[in-house]
Amino acid sequence: MSRVHAGSSWQVVAAAALATIMSAPGQTAAIAVFTEPLLADLEISRNALSTSYMIATLLGACAMPLIGRALDRYGVGPVMIVIGFSFGGVLMLLSLVTSLWGLTFGFIGLRMAGQGALGLAASTAVAVYVTRRRGLALGVKTAVGSAGIAMSPVLLEWMIRHLGTSTVWMIEGLAVWAIVLPLGCFFLRHQRKAARYSSLELESEVDREPTSVSGTGPTAAGGGIAGGSPIHQWTVREALHTPIFWIITAGVASSGMLGTGLNFHQIAALGERGLTATEAAANFIPQAIAALVVTIGVGSLVDRVRPKFAVMFSMALLAGSMGLLSVVQDAWTAVGFGALLGASGGAVRTVEAAAFTHYFGTLHIGAIRGIVTTISVGSTAFGPVVLSLGYGVLGSYALAAAVLAMIPVLVGIAALFANEPRRRSVR
Repeated sequence: MSRVHAGSSWQVVAAAALATIMSAPGQTAAIAVFTEPLLADLEISRNALSTSYMIATLLGACAMPLIGRALDRYGVGPVMIVIGFSFGGVLMLLSLVTSLWGLTFGFIGLRMAGQGALGLAASTAVAVYVTRRRGLALGVKTAVGSAGIAMSPVLLEWMIRHLGTSTVWMIEGLAVWAIVLPLGCFFLRHQRKAARYSSLELESEVDREPTSVSGTGPTAAGGGIAGGSPIHQWTVREALHTPIFWIITAGVASSGMLGTGLNFHQIAALGERGLTATEAAANFIPQAIAALVVTIGVGSLVDRVRPKFAVMFSMALLAGSMGLLSVVQDAWTAVGFGALLGASGGAVRTVEAAAFTHYFGTLHIGAIRGIVTTISVGSTAFGPVVLSLGYGVLGSYALAAAVLAMIPVLVGIAALFANEPRRRSVR
């Protein structure tokens, strides 16, 4: 990557981390604190609210391939500005909701713009504009962003108690406009600066030795000029025909589904192991701390080892957390469960963003990761249902989790034996 990119890489990481934090209003952890007030205000059943949320999550996920292609075509800056404006507007409109139908449409906007699009844009920015120690940069971005999201329910719960849901929705919308729109402008300026520098750099390469250059879009900077030879940039179609794409995607989906399911039923699952509701709720703290530490460590690890081994590691953490639930006996053993669960979620998100850039390049990374994000966001809609069905059949959350742990185990084994695609120089 050019010197312009290297010199401002940590500014990109900081801006992307802040954008990730601002996706909190669309994340399950933040939306969960609105559950009880919404049930009372709208006079709806819990099943109706859960169904509304599931449908909204699935529909919101469907837009991610389009968002990914827009990121490839127009760049992070313009797309983030549109996302920020839309996200803030949805939050403002939610303050006026008086029915389940209106809430469902609002949830679609939150899941599409918040959990999906804004998070995708933030991680794509780091993947495209940072090349030196990219894994570490993605790890820092994910760790800081996840920590901010994890802390948001505490603030939102206090605000709801004192101000009410409608006012808090409005405040969130204003905050998104005030922070995300300037971040989009920052990435737009960075994008233009990078494009100008890359043009000069390519002209210099042509003056020294004539060669063909592939990739002219907004994310072409960082397309891989090595020794004057462009590196092949994988298209979406090519990536979809590789086993490693589906293995990593399966890992991300497994983490999304099982992690969301465990978090959704955490109070009940730890309650059957003897913890009080307060102790079970407090378990989110070690999850957040472990995610912060491990995500940075895994990001650095991805820079040094083949990504498929990092996939195996993240799946081992997830399987371990699900198996450990059955041996939880008190608050201290519950900390181990929570730490492993938080670590697995942070690890797989970092691995995914770094691995696809490593294997497939940056020219089409938005479209490639847009498909992954669709599957990942969609998987979170089924997590609570899958674990609930397991509990209904087996009579125990711990036993259901132990059985479901076979999913990440199988994904990890598949990663071990998967053939890795190789990026070749284009002559």
